[in-house]
Amino acid sequence: MSHLPDLEGLALFAKVAEERSFAGAAREFDLSVATVSRAVTRLEGRLGGRLFNRTSRQLALTEFGASLLDQASRMLRDAEQLEATAREQAAHPRGLVRLAVPMTFGIQWVAPLLPAFLQRFPDISVDLHLSDASVDLIGEGFDAAVRIALLPDSSLVARKLCSVSRFLVASPEYLRLNGKPKHPSDLNRHDCVGYAYRSQNDTWKLVDRQGNEELVKPRGRLRVTNIEASIPLLLAGKAVGELPEFIASGYLKRGELQEILPGWSHATGGVYFVTPTLRSRPAKVEALGNYLAEKLSEPEWRWPAKKAQRRG
Repeated sequence: MSHLPDLEGLALFAKVAEERSFAGAAREFDLSVATVSRAVTRLEGRLGGRLFNRTSRQLALTEFGASLLDQASRMLRDAEQLEATAREQAAHPRGLVRLAVPMTFGIQWVAPLLPAFLQRFPDISVDLHLSDASVDLIGEGFDAAVRIALLPDSSLVARKLCSVSRFLVASPEYLRLNGKPKHPSDLNRHDCVGYAYRSQNDTWKLVDRQGNEELVKPRGRLRVTNIEASIPLLLAGKAVGELPEFIASGYLKRGELQEILPGWSHATGGVYFVTPTLRSRPAKVEALGNYLAEKLSEPEWRWPAKKAQRRG
């Protein structure tokens, strides 16, 4: 015998007792009378006692059935209330959203959007998890994540919020002292900052306008788990680094860093809102995804040269 309680049988038993007929219970649950009867008979066999005395004209609880009715009825009411609450939450944006976001992007570009989001949706709360390590959405119980990647994880449902370019950069002082690389292979002679959570085993994949591809394994004395930690070394003129557009654009605009190898580019990645599944996605998660798509579709950190290329 299964150790799983016969919840269906108990619910039907409670409804039959409430309606005082198998036919009435069948109508309430949109089932056949035979289905209800079989469920109650199965429950009686499982419990080892008769729940009803049945005649052709009368249905009455046995003493054994009467002793179980209050708990079975309470269980049925609790289950009905649970379903009603779940349906309401699924239809109306309400409840806690556990959201995982890369550290720097989350602090600079997601967290500032949350005050207005929480004001727009007063029944939603957000648990913002900031880490550059990729979390297991299902295994760690997250509702959604923002991921910055070339391609979304195929095991998840991904919605692209915007494109994001990457830049190879160095300070003017570094380039004055060490010279500008003219080809990706030149980077093998430069001190390059590594990034622990980069896809493809921390390899820079560069493509020129003719489609020629070069792979560079950055070698240097610093490797970081948060890309913003490379900024002091780059500004001090000690290394070459790769930065995403949402970090690089400000330093490029101020002239503190310069793009190197402009004729070579990384494959353009994207910022994605990912969830475990599209089916039955709660309204609270849908609301947050729509809001981020609204606010990040044309982000203010877009570097002008890249923005012009996309429009062209």
